[in-house]
Amino acid sequence: MDANESAPPPIAPPEDVNKLSFWMPGNYQRTVQRTPDSFQACNDLVACFQERARVEKQYAQQLSVWSSKWKNISETRPLYGSLMRAWQCFFTSTERLSVLHSSISQSLVAEEGDRVRTWQKDTFPRKVFHGFREAHDLETEFSRAQKPWAKKLKKLEQARAVFNKASQREQTAIEREKAAKENPALSEQKLNKIVKATEKDSEEKEKAREKYEKVLEDVTSYAPRYMEEMEAIFDKSQEEERKRISFLKQAFLSIHRHLDVTNNESVKAVYSEMHHTLMSISEPDDLRWWKNNHGPGMPTDWPSLQEWIPPLRKPKRGKKPKRGLEERTVMIGGVKVRALYDYVGEEEDELSFKAGELFLKIEEEDDQGWGRGMKEGGVEGFYPAHYVELTD
Repeated sequence: MDANESAPPPIAPPEDVNKLSFWMPGNYQRTVQRTPDSFQACNDLVACFQERARVEKQYAQQLSVWSSKWKNISETRPLYGSLMRAWQCFFTSTERLSVLHSSISQSLVAEEGDRVRTWQKDTFPRKVFHGFREAHDLETEFSRAQKPWAKKLKKLEQARAVFNKASQREQTAIEREKAAKENPALSEQKLNKIVKATEKDSEEKEKAREKYEKVLEDVTSYAPRYMEEMEAIFDKSQEEERKRISFLKQAFLSIHRHLDVTNNESVKAVYSEMHHTLMSISEPDDLRWWKNNHGPGMPTDWPSLQEWIPPLRKPKRGKKPKRGLEERTVMIGGVKVRALYDYVGEEEDELSFKAGELFLKIEEEDDQGWGRGMKEGGVEGFYPAHYVELTD
């Protein structure tokens, strides 16, 4: 071998598969431990999807924040018409998706989390000072069924060890006898003594072998009963685990139904409406809207002769002059007048009206140019007299 080449790593001795076998003493503990492990798996499952619920809630909040921010921005941007409606449909659809993901978050905690917790409490009853009842019962039954088997295996191992030592002593005696026969200097008396020792060791080995075979036969004959008892207990454990797997399968499917938004009808409706709005973007409609609102299509008051409107002379005092009943010239029934111009009352006792609006003049104007009128509904107030004209 080249000095630069490294030596191959040592090969580990093959692991004794028999030591890991379910049938060997104590190895049933893995099945017993499955019960508390399943309980912990439920805790992990709930914690896992509670965290997913928080993710869904945060996502819903982020969608809402994003929608509000850009909806406000979009209203100040120079898009218009169907294009603006299409842009804003992203925000309305996002708000609906935000509500959806918020409901998913609530469902994962309130529905699925509570469901698993309730089932977990009913499925894993505890035994005082002994952990879970199921695990304690399995431990007791497995231990009781395996105790005779473990004793027989121990007895078999002891018999095998005695047989192996006897075989080793016999082998050593045979080699010693052979060496003695090849030694011409050894006396006949010593040689006979060595031969007899070899014969004795052979007899001891045969006795050990007979005992070993007898114990092995006892173990072999007991094995079917042992296997039957252990399998019955194991099958009971398997049935409980089957129920757990079945429940958790349904729990996973239920969680999947919450999370699978691809089959959610409301989500389909959101994107269907969004697609319809996007497909409704119309170049002619938007161009026509711009023309009519910011282009040649806008209505315009072309230059024409405009009559002079006398400026309104209002009294300097804050309120209209109050006159006693003897000073008021009240017009019984009133006279119908028409407003010539728009007027917005600046004080509570003033009327407001639009050009062309009809109402009743119920009091002659005073020396400051204020008349008193009454509109439909019985609303009374002052108005500038030169803002109206009598009607026929």
